[in-house]
Amino acid sequence: MPPSEAQLEAFRAEARAWLEANCPASMRTPVDLSVGGYWGGRKRHLADPDARLWCERMASRGWTTPTWPREYGGGGLSRAEARILDEELRRLSARPPLTSIGIPMLGPLLLEKGSEAQKREHVPPIVRGEIRWCQGYSEPGSGSDLASLQTRCEDRGDHFVVNGQKIWTSDADKADMIFCLVRTDPKAPKHEGISFVLIDMDQPGVTTRPIRLISGASPFCQTFFENARVEKRNLIGERNGGWAIAKRLLQFERQSIGNIGTSAVRIRQEAPLPDVAKRYAGERDGRIADPLLRDRLARLEMQQRALQATMRRSADEARAGGAVGTASSIFKLCGSELNQEKHELLIGILGSQGLGWEGEGFEPEELESTRHWLRSKANTIEGGTSEVQLNIVAKRVLGLPD
Repeated sequence: MPPSEAQLEAFRAEARAWLEANCPASMRTPVDLSVGGYWGGRKRHLADPDARLWCERMASRGWTTPTWPREYGGGGLSRAEARILDEELRRLSARPPLTSIGIPMLGPLLLEKGSEAQKREHVPPIVRGEIRWCQGYSEPGSGSDLASLQTRCEDRGDHFVVNGQKIWTSDADKADMIFCLVRTDPKAPKHEGISFVLIDMDQPGVTTRPIRLISGASPFCQTFFENARVEKRNLIGERNGGWAIAKRLLQFERQSIGNIGTSAVRIRQEAPLPDVAKRYAGERDGRIADPLLRDRLARLEMQQRALQATMRRSADEARAGGAVGTASSIFKLCGSELNQEKHELLIGILGSQGLGWEGEGFEPEELESTRHWLRSKANTIEGGTSEVQLNIVAKRVLGLPD
């Protein structure tokens, strides 16, 4: 039974008081999650102890994953309570306590597909930020045609051994564990010989090599496996049944990527896009001077709100027992292209100040905007290209013929 209005108001008062008492002042300022945020993990090297403290305090209540079951470390909150918690965090301008691909991707998959032992071993450390995860899907010859992957996984009795290579493994050089697609039956049809395994990155058989991007950053890596050991308890689902597991995780991933379309683009953390437009494009009577620019910003805001509302509705349906399903492809398509549009608009507003790379005449925030604009070009490739998403929507949502 959902909580009553009185219970929700009592929860709001409790949450507000707890957050006021426990959120450090330094964590009440926005952070660019693409370069900042607290990622946790065994290899964490963090100059700001407040970020770790904030994560630990929130995790102690399960509020890093507020709707996950309490028996696995989550908050066990209802949808309405989770929404209130989010509102109270926003009221404080509180930073997310934990940034992790384990939260939007692996955790939900394990809660749905993992055995009881796997849930109890791997989900609580995700909640507490003790393990940092990365994803091993794409290979140099297997991108959009992911099922053609060739990384081998051989049975050695009490364990598996993995040999091969993955690419575009985000932050693999900082990760503790990797969830990985491997080929366990090379003689089977390509979709039927794949398994989904969890691999410890901290072993001699695993090496990583960062890939430098056009933006100047190196978040992506190549990952190499040479007789890497995999414990048999870390096989998720059935052996050779990994393709179904992989597709389910991709649905979670694409919904997560779709969220980037709903986030604000700022040149400074305290300056939203309309304020940036007033500064760089001029203002008249308190409004952006250029009516065409005002129109573009208004349309962008409406698209963001529409996407955000649709994603929230879908999330509520999923928590009520529905499936995310192929709607995640719509979110990924719309969110990634909307994020590119936001960055294109920002660079247009900055004018010549948005064309810098380094040197005098540019503010650090302007140079950062240029790099983020370049990084956004990958949004419509990573997690499945826009063309792939359009095919999925055409076939599985609209029911169009091949």
